[in-house]
Amino acid sequence: MGDQLEAIDDKLAAWMTSQPMFFVSTAPLDPQGLVNCSPKGLAGTFAVLGPRQVAYLDLTGSGIETIAHLRENGRMVIMFCAFDGRPRIVRLHGRGSVLLPGEPSFVELAGRFSGHEGVRSIIVLDVARLSDSCGYAVPRMTYEADRDVLDLDHRKRGAQGLAEFRAEWNATSLDGLPGLD
Repeated sequence: MGDQLEAIDDKLAAWMTSQPMFFVSTAPLDPQGLVNCSPKGLAGTFAVLGPRQVAYLDLTGSGIETIAHLRENGRMVIMFCAFDGRPRIVRLHGRGSVLLPGEPSFVELAGRFSGHEGVRSIIVLDVARLSDSCGYAVPRMTYEADRDVLDLDHRKRGAQGLAEFRAEWNATSLDGLPGLD
């Protein structure tokens, strides 16, 4: 699967943070459980914390698979694809952890990200394997702009509405694993 890299250098960090979209995949331990793959985006929601550590701002959504799977087993891969420029795919395999608002580590990292309504957590990945592959089959696509729909929805719901939404949609994963309290 391509070339293994030793660490995230400045050039790779700049490339990853300039991508408008990345994908996060996790899975429960149960072999009958559902593998989850989620697209992520919005400028300023991904950060390189060190040569083998990254994080992203997790915003409220209708599922809680990533958080539930990470709490159960920590396994995660983040994948970036170049949709313009030189073809490239970068995968970061490792162990993820969940930082919730109010936790000291969350407060320390929150300033590294752009501001958004509906922040649910910060997901941190300690990278065990870093690889780079060709991406020759990834199509060229033109980036227009970030969508503002999620922020508008979160703003419209307000703090109480978001709390109610999370209680209904983020309490358990599709497989019944615990999500948010």
